[in-house]
Parts: sequence; structure tokens; C-alpha cells
Amino acid sequence: MQHTHALVGDVGGTNARLALCELATGTISQAKTYSGLAHPSLEAVVRLYLDEHKVQVGEACIAIACPINGDWVAMTNHSWEFSISEMQANLGLSRLQVINDFTAVSMAVPVLDAADCIQLGGAAPVAGKPIAIYGAGTGLGVAHLVHTGEQWLSLPGEGGHVDFAANSEEEDAVLQVMRAELGHVSAERLLSGPGLVNIYRGLVKSDGREPQAFEPKDITERALAGECLDCRRTLSLFCVLMGRFAGNLALNMGTFGGVYIAGGIVPRFQEFFIGSGFRVAFEDKGRFKSYLKDIPVFLITHEGPGLLGAGAYLRQSLGIKL
Repeated sequence: MQHTHALVGDVGGTNARLALCELATGTISQAKTYSGLAHPSLEAVVRLYLDEHKVQVGEACIAIACPINGDWVAMTNHSWEFSISEMQANLGLSRLQVINDFTAVSMAVPVLDAADCIQLGGAAPVAGKPIAIYGAGTGLGVAHLVHTGEQWLSLPGEGGHVDFAANSEEEDAVLQVMRAELGHVSAERLLSGPGLVNIYRGLVKSDGREPQAFEPKDITERALAGECLDCRRTLSLFCVLMGRFAGNLALNMGTFGGVYIAGGIVPRFQEFFIGSGFRVAFEDKGRFKSYLKDIPVFLITHEGPGLLGAGAYLRQSLGIKL
């Protein structure tokens, strides 16, 4: 039986989002979000989705927020774990692909429309050149994308866990506070939801004061409302650090195809981010400032790049040109 649609999924530490992808066009439809805590396994969620929508599928591609190495998948921020081959057999699928969540986000880039992004400086992207994708959410995800022959190849990794590199006195002060608390300070310790709290704590403690017990959303809300100078400084520094990190990604692989920002945090203060020191920090690479000047950065505004990219990954593996 020839199926017109495949199942796609985007599974994070909190929620599992499932949808249908039309194989011919890549169009995503009937997306539904399930609470991860409310279900015993991913397989149970998939069965529920297929029952609710009364559909049958032969192929599926599911993006998950954890490293994917081999058949056994154990989620980093969730209790779910499973065998890919076992789940494929149980669900009666001819193909089940499980990929890293940032592999999926990166694979969305070739199929995004112009309306799905906002450009933050630089020139036009150069066709065929490498692309970097990163995003701050619960953690800091990173992937690169290269075009090889007729196909797009995503290069996943754990780039969010590189050492945090401070480049100003203010950043040094935050780093010292965090190093005393954490030992090793990775980029993710500052560029994530928990990272907003860490930046805030670092700024306040380095000033000899005691930080308040804020959640990430408290910091962004107070910063945007102008109610708290420390919160506003935190958000400003977060934007600058996002720029420095993006500049490092661009240098690593000469990403003249563009750097793309995804993740759940930046869209919450999009206008603040656009007006921040992000782009100046991106280009602030000393002798290599002119190298970075033309590299474009794009903020992804599409609400479901993970689902879109999971569909693109599956379609490409079936021999469909993106």
C-alpha cells in the first residue's frame, strides 16, 4: 500500500509534537502536542496520535532532544528510552528514522520560505556554502549543514558544550562567579533558559549583592517591562553572548551560507533582540571582522522547524530532492 503521508515528530524534554508530512510536497498538517509526563512511552504517544487521527503511515521520522548513537535512545531530560528497531516493528513501519532535534532544525533550512526568517545583517547567503544553525532553549543546540552533490548533509554535534569564552570585563566577572559555582562553564550554562538565570546571578553577585530567586521568564518579563535594571542588563548580555557564539560558529566552518538562530527563547523578545548588540558582537572578531561582515544571520520565525526538518530529512532519504 502506497501512503501519501508520513508521521513526523519533534520530542523535547517536556512535550512531544507529532504531525503528518505530505511526502510529495513536504507540507506539514494536523500537528498536535502531547505532554511527555502524561504518557508512559513515545510509542504510546504515537499510537494515540494515529488512533485519534485515524491514519495509517508506513514511514516516520522523529527528532529527539538527545544524542542519537545506535539503536538505543535514552532521552537526556526525560525518562523515556526505547529501541528504534523494536518500536519500528511494534508500530509496523517500513521505515523509522530517529534523529537529533538540531539535525531536524538544520534540515528545515533548505525548505524554509523567505517569510519564515528575519535577516540580521550581512549580505545575501552564498549558494552551496556551509550553514550553521544554533538555538537556545532548555539547552543550547548546534548543527552545521553542507550541500554535497544533490543532497543536504547535516553535521550534528554537541557544540553547546564548548567552553564559554569571555571577551569583556563584565563577561569575565560573570564567568568567575559561575566557575566558582559550577567548575566547568560551558556556553550552554549561559545561552539557555537556565543560562539567563546564571547570567543574572553572575552580574548581581559580582557586584557584591544577593540575587533574587527569579525564573527565566521572570527575567525576560521584568527586562522588557523596564522594571529591573539587573534583568535588563542580563537580557542585553545574553544577546551579546548569542552574537559572540554565532561568530565563533561562522569562523569554524566559513558559513557564508548563513547562520540561523532557532530555539524557544529569542522569539519571546524578538524586537529587543533585533535592537540589541547581537550583530556588533557577531562581527567583533578583531582581525577577522571584515571576514564576518558579509555573513548573514537569520532568525527563524517558523513555529515548527523541527517538524518541517524531520519531514525534509525523511523525504530526502526517500530520494526526493529538496
